[in-house]
Amino acid sequence: MNLFDHPEFDHHEQVVFCHDPGTGLRAIIAVHDRSLGPAAGGCRMHPYATEEEALTDVLRLSRGMSYKNAVAGLPLGGGKCVIIADPARPDKADVLRAFSRHVQSLGGRYWTAIDVGVGPVDADVLAEECDFVFARASQFPPGVSASTFTALGAFTSMRAGIAHVWGRGDREASDLQGMRVAVQGLGGTGRELCRLLHEAGAQLVVADVAQAAVDSVVAEFGAEAVAPDRIHAADVDVFAPCALGGVVNDDTIEEISAKLVSGVANNQLATPAHGRRLLEKGITFVPDFVANAGGMMAAGVSIYSEPSIESARATVLSLFDSITEVLTEADREGLPTAEVAERIGRDRMAAAL
Repeated sequence: MNLFDHPEFDHHEQVVFCHDPGTGLRAIIAVHDRSLGPAAGGCRMHPYATEEEALTDVLRLSRGMSYKNAVAGLPLGGGKCVIIADPARPDKADVLRAFSRHVQSLGGRYWTAIDVGVGPVDADVLAEECDFVFARASQFPPGVSASTFTALGAFTSMRAGIAHVWGRGDREASDLQGMRVAVQGLGGTGRELCRLLHEAGAQLVVADVAQAAVDSVVAEFGAEAVAPDRIHAADVDVFAPCALGGVVNDDTIEEISAKLVSGVANNQLATPAHGRRLLEKGITFVPDFVANAGGMMAAGVSIYSEPSIESARATVLSLFDSITEVLTEADREGLPTAEVAERIGRDRMAAAL
């Protein structure tokens, strides 16, 4: 692997390869940009097929964190880490502790948190030997977690998109009655998003590879279930990808009938060209790195301030304004929304230098 020639290398400040012989830990930390503050982003544990695949993921995700934090108005830079391992392994806690010592060695240049395969309880394990961990289970009262606010941010972002595309609702009140929304992925965030949408009067179409998750949402929220590989083509107003990335690709994009794509999955566009194709099709895309910023906005505040549930909720609701700014500017310039959002992020990072 040649890091500096890697297609996802974007002038990253630091890329650290981590190993621990006792646990067999293999991990990568990518610090993309610290212009606005310490780099912050989650810890992903996944059994990547190759180290090249892991490096590609961490470089792309860390870059997205820089833009996410900048567009959301947070005094934080962007970083990410990946642990190459099955999160179901029996010695997971030992692996996390070994990894946390590598994060500690960076002295606060990078703060880590939850992500795929690493939950709030795992974050508390990381914090046993590391001072630079947020979104821990102990950070929130029972029944509340960073994913609660990620779902609220997704709902707020979708409301902003709906207000922009259809003129329905505003910052203070939603108007989703009768709108059809397809939610792909029913994990903790996807399910909570379904609850918020159902309570707002939306009609749900859902899919997940876990049948139990589908059955539960169908029973509780009256959702319509479709096959996971066909959810993108559902006859809906809004498509909300909340599973893995790359869902907007050559195979799916021509079958998307929704007029708005707004969800929390990372890297929903397989390539930037797919963002331009959505624009050509008249489909509005809420950039994923802004739509999924709610958890970061709520939990990341502990890095630089004293958090509270009330202030966290108010901060997340401000995403309505951030999304509206991106969509309005993109319409004015006739550019893909992701390009506009990235430019806003770059401008804010440059202004901080």
